[in-house]
Amino acid sequence: MDVPAPFTHDVVRVQVIDLDRVPHAAVTLAPDGSLVGLNAPAGRLLDGGGPAAVPDWLTEAHRRLSGSGDAADRCCSGPVGDRHVEARPVPESDGSVVWWLLDVTDRVRAERDLREERERSAVLTEVSTALASALNADRCLELTARTAADHLAEAAVVVTPAGGGRHTLALARRDGPVTMTRQAIDPTSLPGLADALAGFPPVTACWIPPGDLPSWALVAELPAPVRSVSVTPLPGHGESAGALVLLRTASRASFTPAEEEFARSFAVRAGAALSSARAFAEQADISSVLTHDLLPPILGPLGGVEYAGAYRAAQDADQVGGDFYDVHPGAGDGDETLVVLGDVAGKGLEAAVLTGRMRSTLQALLPFTGDHGRVLSLLNQSVLISRHNRFATLVLASVRLTPGGVTLRVTSAGHPPPLVVRFDGTVEEVPTRGMAVGVVAQVTSRTAEIVLEPGDTCLLYTDGVTEARGGPFGDEFFGEARLAKVLAECGGMLPRAVVERVQMVVGEWIRGGRHDDIATVAVGAPRTDGSPDAPPEDGT
Repeated sequence: MDVPAPFTHDVVRVQVIDLDRVPHAAVTLAPDGSLVGLNAPAGRLLDGGGPAAVPDWLTEAHRRLSGSGDAADRCCSGPVGDRHVEARPVPESDGSVVWWLLDVTDRVRAERDLREERERSAVLTEVSTALASALNADRCLELTARTAADHLAEAAVVVTPAGGGRHTLALARRDGPVTMTRQAIDPTSLPGLADALAGFPPVTACWIPPGDLPSWALVAELPAPVRSVSVTPLPGHGESAGALVLLRTASRASFTPAEEEFARSFAVRAGAALSSARAFAEQADISSVLTHDLLPPILGPLGGVEYAGAYRAAQDADQVGGDFYDVHPGAGDGDETLVVLGDVAGKGLEAAVLTGRMRSTLQALLPFTGDHGRVLSLLNQSVLISRHNRFATLVLASVRLTPGGVTLRVTSAGHPPPLVVRFDGTVEEVPTRGMAVGVVAQVTSRTAEIVLEPGDTCLLYTDGVTEARGGPFGDEFFGEARLAKVLAECGGMLPRAVVERVQMVVGEWIRGGRHDDIATVAVGAPRTDGSPDAPPEDGT
């Protein structure tokens, strides 16, 4: 009968098989496991044949088969030298078994390569996801070192380019902690490191004699001395982001070409993430410096007069916006202090840029603040010639301490007029009007003079207060009437308490909804020893 194909799992019992006439390798083993015979292909596969050539794994599989007598699903496999062989049994009637041998080395290697490639792809995906969410440079260094030690080698060291003569190092071992340090090192002390830090292509991994590894690259608690080192550059955005040093001990084989290629793919992702994190940190530092100058100042007593201010940006994530205020002390004793509160059209960063420019211009115009009209005219010209197609409203208040209280000269330029809260809770609107700056070539305004007696407060505010939307349906303005009612309850309060009260009530009104920038400044006349006690802050 025909010989069954050795690739099938079907069990076929045969009486006689002429092994030398078939092209596939086959060996016959007696019930006791001794070698009965083998054909020429099997002799070549088993390196000449003979009892000693039968691999142990095949002998053990034959023993199990002889004990059970069931050849179903008894296919087995194992190494033969540097090859991988699969064996399928066909029992014969005399109790012996013909084992058909198939060299599956190429298939096993392909499966192993595919499995390793999938694992590497999974690692790269994991690394890309983790690093993409880490915008902190130190966090990126830590993730890079830990992931490299866990998946690429037994230990890893990430070296950044020198800054101030010192390099930042992140050292990690597999399943161990990451150590961050900053020190001066000699990149030439490790072959390939200087080139990697300069952004040159990586060199082939090298074997390193024990004791030749620089002290800065020694990772604590490794199980054996380092014998193999791979140095790979971390390419950034147009410049090197550092270098990745992979370390293997004598207990493991040196890096293979495939592993070095994997390390380079890993380094590309890590380098891009490190470069992005550093760029983000630099931009954050620049933004912090610029934002610091745009933030409204912290106000308090000045020249015997009480000042208080509060600012709430339109977006919680923003620190600056289109509303602003400043308090500029007079040049000498007895000179007026200038209070400015303004509102640039729009919100966010673009409005903040024009806000900064207007604040700088107003500071330059301080010598002319004796004439509010002239200051507004010069400011209007400055806004009109700027590249920003925006306008602004503001109010100027020149403050002077007098024996009877505080005198204010107040000028509005298209801005809501300030409100005066008398000690007894009476609320008065300051009679000033004017045109916004940045709209027409000539602006007009009317300045009003008011006197604050001890315990009185003048509140300057932006339209973010009165136009705050809230109420039962979230679409009703807070309005001037509600603001006046709130202020009527603030009679006798300190300026700081008045500002906090207004901000709190408006915040409750909008209930977390969208709103414009909100800015408030309060100017209060100091109390005298003979002034009456303030009423309770709850108005009762």
